[in-house]
Amino acid sequence: MSKRVANSGAGDSGARAPESRPWLGFGLGLRPEYFEQILASPPTVDWFEIISENFMVDGGKPLHYLDRIRAQHPIAMHGVSLSIGGTDPLDRAYLKRLRELMHRIEPAWVSDHLCWTGVDGINSHDLLPLPYNEATIAHVVERVQRVQEYLGRELLLENLSSYVEFHGSDMPEWEFVACIARRSGCRILLDVNNIQVSARNHGFNPHDYLAGIPADRVWQIHLAGHSDYGTYCVDTHDHEVPDSVWSLYENAIARFGAVSTMIERDDHFPPLPELLAELDLARAAFARAMPAMAA
Repeated sequence: MSKRVANSGAGDSGARAPESRPWLGFGLGLRPEYFEQILASPPTVDWFEIISENFMVDGGKPLHYLDRIRAQHPIAMHGVSLSIGGTDPLDRAYLKRLRELMHRIEPAWVSDHLCWTGVDGINSHDLLPLPYNEATIAHVVERVQRVQEYLGRELLLENLSSYVEFHGSDMPEWEFVACIARRSGCRILLDVNNIQVSARNHGFNPHDYLAGIPADRVWQIHLAGHSDYGTYCVDTHDHEVPDSVWSLYENAIARFGAVSTMIERDDHFPPLPELLAELDLARAAFARAMPAMAA
C-alpha cells in the first residue's frame, strides 16, 4: 500500500522523494481518544501510525475502528514487543499475529524498535538499549533477516532514547544503527526526538548522529516532545514538540530529503485541532528545510 510517487504530495512544497523511498506525507499516531472525531470529520492528516499490539486481537472495537479508518487513510504499523535484540528465541506466536494484522490492513510498512524488551519469557514492557559492538550487530542482523523473511517485507527499526550505556559498547550509536540497516537490509525509522534526548543524556552532538545515518535507509521520521529536567531528559511523548527537536528535524530533512513524518503523542492528549496545528508546524519546517537540501 506504499505510495511510490514522483511528486511528494507535500502540498505546495514541491518536494520529491527518492525513487525507492515511499512518501506518505505527514501523519499522526492513531489513538483511541480520536477515533470518533476522525470518522465524524476526516482531518487533514495524510496517514496514521498504529501501535501494532493494540490491534493484534480477534475482534472488538479497536479493530472495528481501525478497519473504518483504514478505508480512508494509509496506515503504518509500529510495534513495541518484537524484542529484536533479545536473547530469547523469536516469539513465533507474536510474529503470526503480527503477520495476520499486516495482511488485514495492508500497511505502508511495519516497524519496531532497535532494542530488547525482556528475557526468560518475561516482558519488561520497556524498550531497553543494547551494547553497541560487532557481536550485537551479528546477533541482531540474523534476527532481523529471519523476521523479514517471515513477514515477506522489509522491517523498519527505530532508534531509542536511552539513559544508560554499556561498558561493552565500542562504537557510537549511529554507527551501530547504520551497520544494522546496511547488513540486514532493514530500513530506519529515525526518531529525531530520541536523538535529541539521548544527545542530552550522553553528551554527544546530535548532528554527528544525523551525519552517521545512511540517507537511503531512512524511511520514516518520528517527532515528539520530552521532559527536560535540566541535567537530563526523559522521552515522555506528553508534550508539544520543543524547539530543539524542530531545529534538528529541519537538519534531518535537509540531509535525508523527503521522509514521511509523523507526530507521536502518548499522554496528556490535547484536542485534535491542537495536534493538527502541530502537524502544520511539521509541514512548515519541512518546507523550510527542503530548499536547503536542494542548495
